[in-house]
Amino acid sequence: MSDRDGIFAGPDPFEIARAWLAEAETSEINDPNAIALSTVGEDGLPNARMVLLKEIEADAFVFYTNYGSVKAGEIDQAGKAAFVMHWKSLRRQIRVRGLTEREDGPQADAYYKSRSLKSRLGAWASDQSKPLSSRAALMAEVAKVTAQQGTNPERPPFWGGYRIRPLEIEFWADGAFRLHDRFRWSRQKVADAWTVMRLNP
Repeated sequence: MSDRDGIFAGPDPFEIARAWLAEAETSEINDPNAIALSTVGEDGLPNARMVLLKEIEADAFVFYTNYGSVKAGEIDQAGKAAFVMHWKSLRRQIRVRGLTEREDGPQADAYYKSRSLKSRLGAWASDQSKPLSSRAALMAEVAKVTAQQGTNPERPPFWGGYRIRPLEIEFWADGAFRLHDRFRWSRQKVADAWTVMRLNP
């Protein structure tokens, strides 16, 4: 094993992901936890957008959104999603493909309460992905829900989390002369043991 292989060390890909994210938090200028989330619509066309990864659990990755959004509808329909997490400062990325489930309980409540008041009220105000006549209309809705919800709003019933349980995780690190390092962790089912393979760049 070379010195470079040390960054991929460990029997648990989630530990590696947490370690890489921790490094990125000290070097990435903005949103080191940003991921490009990919879903597929009923028409078979793929969609991608940036969201913020909020937790790396023992066996899953978690983010939060409006359940009325396009992304949520596509996730619920397919039961699958993928994302890539790229850090320009570290010249590394992680790719994930897996199965999805909602996080719609106490864990989602706790995360919602940890957000700023304006973000909590914004979650109530935004009918995410739906047509909007103007910014003024959005701000009027914010004012309306502020009056209704006060300073301690509960989590909206249409807002919560998604958990992605990976079937594949690929770690990529930039190498000289484009001789990059790639390791893919894969399994047929979530309960299966991982198979780890080094890939050509």
